Amino acid sequence: MDFRTVVNVPKPDFQIEPLEPILFVGSCFADSIGRRFEQERFPVTVNPYGVMYNPASILHTVLRCDVAPRVAFFTLGTNHVYRLKETGEIVDNCQKRPQRLFQEEELSISQCVDYLSQAVDELHRRCSDVHVVLTVSPIRYAKYGFHGSQLSKATLLLAANQLANEKSFVSYFPAYEIVLDELRDYRFYQPDMLHPSAQTVEYIWQQLVEAYFSNRAKQFLTEWKPVKEALAHRPFNPDSDEYRHFLNQTHVREREILARYSKSNEGTF
Repeated sequence: MDFRTVVNVPKPDFQIEPLEPILFVGSCFADSIGRRFEQERFPVTVNPYGVMYNPASILHTVLRCDVAPRVAFFTLGTNHVYRLKETGEIVDNCQKRPQRLFQEEELSISQCVDYLSQAVDELHRRCSDVHVVLTVSPIRYAKYGFHGSQLSKATLLLAANQLANEKSFVSYFPAYEIVLDELRDYRFYQPDMLHPSAQTVEYIWQQLVEAYFSNRAKQFLTEWKPVKEALAHRPFNPDSDEYRHFLNQTHVREREILARYSKSNEGTF
């Protein structure tokens, strides 16, 4: 007897290699997953100009950021944007300026597709072998009302689906569906009942690894895990000779593993 519905994660036509540079742009969820990659020593770039919630702001980051990754993740949070009345430009951050200076708008499906298409095409221009993964953040926006939040997510889901169908180097990872359909229990949320818990982020990380990582990348994670845990160890007596020897040996092993697995990815970013 099954007590949950398991979301199928399709395997993409590419694989993430160990210590591969990756670009993450998007909502708070992009931050969470990007930081998880950082913990595993992947040389990632995560929201270099701050969290970006909508497709227009994601495009702005791509245009400002000069990296050329082989793999990029865009996490879509909302189709709501704020336009500065004085200039007509969509701003990425209101910077706590008075609300009266801005006009809130909702991007249509076609507008979302257009902004995202420009962003992925720019990355493709920089790296012809790029693979862009779209996700929709499972974080609901209570300020829109829950019906309004669902309408916003529906717009993003349709836009992501359209773009993935139009461009062969764009795919979709079902983070939204995993949280809402597979982990549909409040124990998988933070106390605000809106943001996914650390356990949820870890589960999505595991699904991502299983579907997207190469065998060599999975082997790297296996070898790196005890080193990562050793580096995180907090000794009772950090000034003891025994601990200094332990730490030195750990750093030697760290350098050896990182050097061995990073060689194949030199010059990819």
